[in-house]
Amino acid sequence: MREVLKKPSQLFQRMLYIKNLEVLSMKMTTNPQVFLFLSELLGKKVIDLEKREWGKVFDLVVSLSEPYPPVIALLCRHKKEILRLSWKKIIKIEAYFLTHSLTPADFDTLQLKEGELLLKDFLLDKQIVDTHGAKVLRVNDLHFLQVDHTLRLVHVDVGFKGLMRRVGWGKFAEKFFQWFFDYQLKDSFIPWRYVQPISSPDLLRLKISQNKLAQLHPADLADIIEELDVYKRSQVFQSLDAATAAETLEETDPKIQVRLIETLNPAQASDIIEEMSPSEAADLLGDLPKEKAEGILREMEEEIAEDVKELLVHPDEKAGGLMTTSFAALPAETSVQEALKFLRREAENLDVIYYIYIIDAEGHLLGVISLRELLTAEPETNLSNLSNPRVITVGLEEEKEEIADLFAKYGFKAIPVVDEEKRLKGVIPFKNLLEVVAPKLGK
Repeated sequence: MREVLKKPSQLFQRMLYIKNLEVLSMKMTTNPQVFLFLSELLGKKVIDLEKREWGKVFDLVVSLSEPYPPVIALLCRHKKEILRLSWKKIIKIEAYFLTHSLTPADFDTLQLKEGELLLKDFLLDKQIVDTHGAKVLRVNDLHFLQVDHTLRLVHVDVGFKGLMRRVGWGKFAEKFFQWFFDYQLKDSFIPWRYVQPISSPDLLRLKISQNKLAQLHPADLADIIEELDVYKRSQVFQSLDAATAAETLEETDPKIQVRLIETLNPAQASDIIEEMSPSEAADLLGDLPKEKAEGILREMEEEIAEDVKELLVHPDEKAGGLMTTSFAALPAETSVQEALKFLRREAENLDVIYYIYIIDAEGHLLGVISLRELLTAEPETNLSNLSNPRVITVGLEEEKEEIADLFAKYGFKAIPVVDEEKRLKGVIPFKNLLEVVAPKLGK
């Protein structure tokens, strides 16, 4: 029992520690004993208690196992060699790094362990994703908080002031802007918890990195991917899980969609495309080279592949090419209670949920019920008693301009598509024709 109670206490203490660390770090004090910049640390000499010099600091190593990564080692350039020195050997930081008495045996190999990061090598002058502001930015400096004997990375500096500090013009730039423009240069910091490095595939594969990217809205993530160069774009995209990658693809420019999918093998691509809506998947596969598209379809689940193939045979400008096959269609004898249970179970897989279409055993469209009508009906009522048999429909070959006129006239959120036998084949969501409908709404 004591052990069980101990864990929440430890969790609370950890959360409180992180919160206090954030509050302290946001005060932005200029006390050099509390806050330090990477630009101030690089190049400092490493001198032990015996006054022996062991080179100059070349880089810092942090551990990503904690929310605000602690520095765990220095890399020193000594006689044309790069040596790794544990942070435990450091006594204090002044004009140089003062260490305990050292011997060559105190220096480790340069090989990084899992979850370790070289700051200069992987962050300085590199692009990062600000997951809070959903932007791609370049790192000009790194900001540390010194607490007791621990040095923690708390912010990345992406501002002009940080760049001036890096090149040794920090104080001059501040005075210049104050004097000439009556403007005070301000720090532009991003808290580390909102920073996603993208300079290394290994970093992107870390669970903590994937969690940060997954927190972004797919539209924001798509914008970020579009800003990156081809190499980094592919790295970031391939680090996403299938569901997040699919949502992001749906928000991405069609040309970039194609380039991203072409970097994947058919099995990888099929996992992602299976998570997309059938209409979006069909549009994407239709833009791919025929051989690539066929290879992906062979890897997809048979039922999903058949839905997508059905959409691929129709031109994009026709109703058959605009519709989705992910909608709610139920038999007339279904009860309201059963229909609601179906919607709760399948909602995340449906592109259209505003309407429930009523069909017979052969798939003929019999009527439609709005979601509002369903929610306000008695649970035992059959759908046949609620449905409206007068349904506005379009044929598979209907032109998108004519469909847009119907959306503008009736204000529907979706319009069903039927074949010559009045069998329900798909549904066109309003969003699929938004660009065509919008100009007509003011008429």
